[in-house]
Amino acid sequence: MNIDCVAVFVEATRTGSLAAAARELGLVPMAASRRLAALEAELGVRLVHRTTRALALTAEGEAFLPYAEAMIEDAANARAALRPSASGVAGLLRLTASEPFGRKVIGEMLPAFLAANPDLRVDLLLTDDLVDIVAAGMDVAIRIAPLRDSSLVARRLADSPRRLYASPEYLAFAGMPRRLADLEKHQCLVLSGATHWAFAVGDRTRRLRVAGRYSSNSIEALHEACQRGVGITLLAEWNAADDVAAGRLVALPLEDGEPEGLAIWAVYPTARLVPPKARLFVEALKSHLEQKKGASTLVDEG
Repeated sequence: MNIDCVAVFVEATRTGSLAAAARELGLVPMAASRRLAALEAELGVRLVHRTTRALALTAEGEAFLPYAEAMIEDAANARAALRPSASGVAGLLRLTASEPFGRKVIGEMLPAFLAANPDLRVDLLLTDDLVDIVAAGMDVAIRIAPLRDSSLVARRLADSPRRLYASPEYLAFAGMPRRLADLEKHQCLVLSGATHWAFAVGDRTRRLRVAGRYSSNSIEALHEACQRGVGITLLAEWNAADDVAAGRLVALPLEDGEPEGLAIWAVYPTARLVPPKARLFVEALKSHLEQKKGASTLVDEG
């Protein structure tokens, strides 16, 4: 299939007319029309309904469009792998991460990353739900959880220690828990459907049953409730660091156990032909996480 013909179809769909597509691709309108006609002849279907001013996709065109866009994207990735842009990587990078990690970590490193790669566009999907990255067409997913799907390719970027936190107001009212057993007397803010928290006790794991009057499917909602004195919750250190520094939250070390830590993973849909833009983003994120860890260590030692 001629990629130049496919490019005309994709650009015409994006701009809404063959004339506009021709301008974007540096073609005369007749050449763009011929390329689209050649593509339709090769496929044996009509992809668009043409008028003098605009065009509309046929049912076949709508079905073919995602594949056409993927072909253009793959061609751009292939060229970038062989001839990287002097200004960095280019194209559209599709990412997904949890809401708090996307806002607090990716959002922090993204401006410098975009400035270093002016030909790159980023589409970031933030959700606490588990995304099927293959079906969603994602280049990279950042996950902070045990990985269960063995068909995906994952790279460990950093540790993600977790701690128990509460507000000073809550602790003034309910007291400071000292041991695991003390949590039974406290309001524990848990994710919807969760009944236990996992703690490392020596070289073994202990699952402790916890409960409270408030639960949510959103870490952000639990975080907010914790700040407002509703109870104790479990957060990643990177998620709570600003609140601890500002005095809004207090970390709660326990004498006989600590929350099990997780890891931050970059997950690719496949090991084959990972786009240079995805590799470069993951390297930039890994470097950013290492810098944050180094800064945190210096503060702790100070």
